Amino acid sequence: MGVLEYVWAGVLAVIAGPAAFEILGIGIPITLLMVFLGFVIGIVGGATPGLAGPFLMAVSLPILLSIFGFTPDALLPVLGFLVGVMKGATVGGAVPAILFNTPGTPDAMLTTFDGYPMAKKGQAGKALRTAHFASVSGDTFSDLVLFTCAPFLAIIVEAYLGFGEKAALILLSLAFVAAVVGASPMKGMIAAFLGLFVAAIGTGEDNYSRLSFGTEVLSNGVPLITAVLGVLILGEVLFAFEQMWRDRRADAVTETLQEGSQKLTWKERKALAPFIAISAVIGTGIGALPGIGSTLAATLGYATGEKMHKGPVPFGEGTPEGIAAAEAANSSVSGANLIPVLSLGIPGNVGAVFLILAAESIGGFNPGPSVFRFSTSEVNPELVIAFGLFTTMMLANLMNWAIGGRIMAACGIMARIPKQVLLPIVLLLTLTAIYVQETDFNAFYFAFAFAIIGYLMRKLRIPTLPFVIAFILAGNLETAFRQAFAVSGGDALFLFKSPLSLLFLALSVAVIVFFSRPKKPAANKAIEAERDG
Repeated sequence: MGVLEYVWAGVLAVIAGPAAFEILGIGIPITLLMVFLGFVIGIVGGATPGLAGPFLMAVSLPILLSIFGFTPDALLPVLGFLVGVMKGATVGGAVPAILFNTPGTPDAMLTTFDGYPMAKKGQAGKALRTAHFASVSGDTFSDLVLFTCAPFLAIIVEAYLGFGEKAALILLSLAFVAAVVGASPMKGMIAAFLGLFVAAIGTGEDNYSRLSFGTEVLSNGVPLITAVLGVLILGEVLFAFEQMWRDRRADAVTETLQEGSQKLTWKERKALAPFIAISAVIGTGIGALPGIGSTLAATLGYATGEKMHKGPVPFGEGTPEGIAAAEAANSSVSGANLIPVLSLGIPGNVGAVFLILAAESIGGFNPGPSVFRFSTSEVNPELVIAFGLFTTMMLANLMNWAIGGRIMAACGIMARIPKQVLLPIVLLLTLTAIYVQETDFNAFYFAFAFAIIGYLMRKLRIPTLPFVIAFILAGNLETAFRQAFAVSGGDALFLFKSPLSLLFLALSVAVIVFFSRPKKPAANKAIEAERDG
C-alpha cells in the first residue's frame, strides 16, 4: 500500500466503520458519534472550573473500556472520544475565564486578562467569539503540523536510533519533563525517580517479583490506572477540599448585560490574524517538546502579542487581540503534544498520557516509531489506526468550527456549580472509574495511597506530571536498557559507545543545568502553574 492508500484506509476506518445506529437507512459511524459526544462533553467540562479535559479523560477511559471491550474495533471509538474531549476542553476553558474571571483550565488564566474586562464592558459575546476563532485556528494549525512532522520524525528515529540511543532518548525526555515542569528541576527529578521506583514494584523481566516484600498484593505490581488517577485526580481533589475548607467564602458571581453588536466581523478577524498566527507558531513549537504545557505557551504568546499590539486599548484592559494571542497559543499545544507520542511513544502532557493508556489497554496500537512503517507488501494495521486518529482530530476541528462557538455560549451556567457540590461528584466518579477498570477492592487501597502521595506532592510543590510520565515510560526504559546491554555483549558502558547516545546524555545534563538557573518572577509564575501538568 502507498501513502495515499494508507491515508484513505484511515479515513474509511472512521467514516465507514461499524454503525452505532441508522437514520433513514443511513448508518451513523460509531467513531464519528464518539468524537461528537467527547467534543460536547469536553466543552462542558472545560467550562466547569475544577473539571477540565484530563479529569474527563481519566474518568471516561475505564468506563469506555468496559463498554467497548479490548478488541481492535474499540481503538478508534475510544481514541476518538478522548480526542473529542481534549479538543472540546481546550476551547471550553475560555467560557468561565471571560464571563466570570474564573479560568476553567489553568491555561485559560491569560484569557481572563482581557476577556473579563471585555465582558464587564458589555462585550462578552464578542469576547467568546474571539476566543473561539483564535482557539480553533491555533488548534487546526497545530494538527496540520502534527500530520506532517510525526511520520517523518518516526521514520528518522526508526532508521538511525538503535537500542542504546533509544534508551538515552528516553532519559533525555524524562530529564526534560522533570526540568521544565514545576518551579524546581530538583523536585521534578524527585518526582520522576519516584515514578520509576513505583513502576519497578512487582514488575520486570525477572522470574521473581521485585520490591513486593513477599506480599501477594504487591507481587503483580501497582495497577497503572490507580497510580495515574490517584496522583492526578484524587490528589487534586484532596488538595481542593483543603483549599475549600480554608477559603469558605467564595466570591459572588456577577453578570453584566451585553451592549452593542456581539458579532465578529471579517475586518476584525483579519486584524486578529497576525496575533493568532504568531501565537499558533509559538504554541506548536512549545507543544512539540515533552512536558512544556499550554500555560507557558499562552504566557509567551500573550507577551509576544503585547509587543506587537498598536491598538488604542492596551493588553490587560479588554482588547480582543489579547484574547486571541492567549487562546491561539494554548490551543495550538494540544496537537503538537502528540508529535512525541506518535513518533517516539513519549507522552508530552496529561491528555497524551490517557491516549497512550487507551492504546496500551486495548492493544493493537503501540505509539512509537514502528507505527509509521509504510509497507507495500503487507498492510500495517497500526499505520491505518494512526491515520484514523488523524481523521478523528480533523473531524473534531470541523465540529469546533461549525458548532463549537454556540455550545460555548450555552455553557456559561456551568461556572455557577459550587465546589462543595462538584468535588464529591468528582471523587465518586473517579472511584467508580477505578473499580470499573480493576474490579478488585484492592484497587481502592492503591488509589487512596496514591491520592495521599498526590496530595503531599502538591503540598510540597512537587510536580505530578514527571511522576506519571516516568511511571508509564519505566517499562520501555527497562526494555531498552536490557536490549542495548544484550546487543553490546554485556558491556556496562554501552550508553557511552554511540555518538548519538553521548549527545542525548549531554543534552540531558544541559537541560537540567539550564533550567536550574534562577528564573524571573513572571516566568517562574507561569512555570509553577504547570506543576500539575
